[in-house]
Amino acid sequence: MNNSHSAAYAAAGVDITAGYEGVRLMKPFVERTKIPGALSGIGGFGGLFAPDLSGMEEPVLVSGTDGVGTKLRLAQLLDKHDTIGIDCVAMCVNDIICCGARPLFFLDYIAIGKNEAEKVASIVSGVAEGCVQSGCALIGGETAEHPGVMSPGDYDIAGFAVGVVDKPKIIDGSRVREGDALIGLTSSGVHSNGFSLVRKVFDIEHADLGTPLDELEGKSLGEVLLAPTKLYVKALQALLEGGIGLHGASHITGGGFFENIPRMLPEGLGARIAPSAIPRQPIFDLIQKRGNISDHDMYNTFNMGLGMVLAVPPAEAEKALSLLAAAGETDAVCIGRVSEDARGVALDNA
Repeated sequence: MNNSHSAAYAAAGVDITAGYEGVRLMKPFVERTKIPGALSGIGGFGGLFAPDLSGMEEPVLVSGTDGVGTKLRLAQLLDKHDTIGIDCVAMCVNDIICCGARPLFFLDYIAIGKNEAEKVASIVSGVAEGCVQSGCALIGGETAEHPGVMSPGDYDIAGFAVGVVDKPKIIDGSRVREGDALIGLTSSGVHSNGFSLVRKVFDIEHADLGTPLDELEGKSLGEVLLAPTKLYVKALQALLEGGIGLHGASHITGGGFFENIPRMLPEGLGARIAPSAIPRQPIFDLIQKRGNISDHDMYNTFNMGLGMVLAVPPAEAEKALSLLAAAGETDAVCIGRVSEDARGVALDNA
C-alpha cells in the first residue's frame, strides 16, 4: 500500500500500521496452538488444515460458531482482555464435543472500534489459550476496524470451530434410555450466558467490581464474573476413550437447564434432577438475592454451577465419575436420572 493510500485510510479512522503490529504481536500465541495437520500460519488468505482421518469408517465434520455476548462489557470495564478469547473458544468447542467430535481447528473474528495492537494481541492470547486447552489449532482469523460504527474502546469477538467424529460414534441422544444416570460437570461460574440480566441486577456500569466480597468468598464481583468459561473437551474425550457408553451430552448455555437438557433427550423422555446435588457457586445465590429472581428463572437462564450434563448407563456411572476425576473433573457428580415420568426437566429432591 502506498503512503498516500495509507494516509487517506488513516484520515478515515483506520490505522493500517496497528494492524500489522497486532499480527506481529499475536504470532507467538498462535504458534502455541500448532498441532499435527495445521499447515499454515497467520497472514495467508485461508487457513489450511490436513486432518488425520485414519481409523475412521465414515468421518463427519462438525462445526460450531458463537460469541461471548455482553460479557464483553466486563472485560472492557475491567480493562482485562486476555481471558475473553478463552470464552469464545469454549462456547464453540463445548458445543461440538457434545456430538463426540474432536476439535481440529478454530478461527476468530474481532471487530473493534479502534485497532490497538496490544489489546488485539491480548484478546488473541486468550483465544490461543482456549485452543491449547481443547487441543485444536488456531489457523486464521480477522481483525476488522470499524471507526464511526463502534466507539474506539468497543470490540466484539466471535469464533468458528470445526471438529471430526466417526459417523457410527456420533452422540445424538438417540441412545438415551429410561433410567440413564445424569452426571453434571461443574462450571467455573456464570460462563458466557445470562450477562444481560447480570448487568442489570448489579447495575454493572456503576458497580464496584474490585472490592472483595464476603458473599463471594473473598473474591471481587469483577473477578468472579469475568472468570473464563470452562472447557470440557478433554473430560469428554477421557470418557469416550475409556469406553463409557456416553448416550447424551448437553452444554448448559443460554436457556439454562430447561432449554438445553431436553436437546439431548429423545421424544417421551425427561430428566429428573435434584438441585441439592448440584455444587452451586456463591455467585448464583448473590444474583438471585440481588435480583429477587425465582428459582425457575434462575435455572432457565444460568448454568447454576453445571456447565455440562451427561447421560450414561446407570451401571457405568461410577466408572464415568472415576475417569472424569482422573481427567481433572474431581467435582463431577450424579445429579439425577432420565425418566419417562418427567416432562422436560423436573427439579426435585426426590
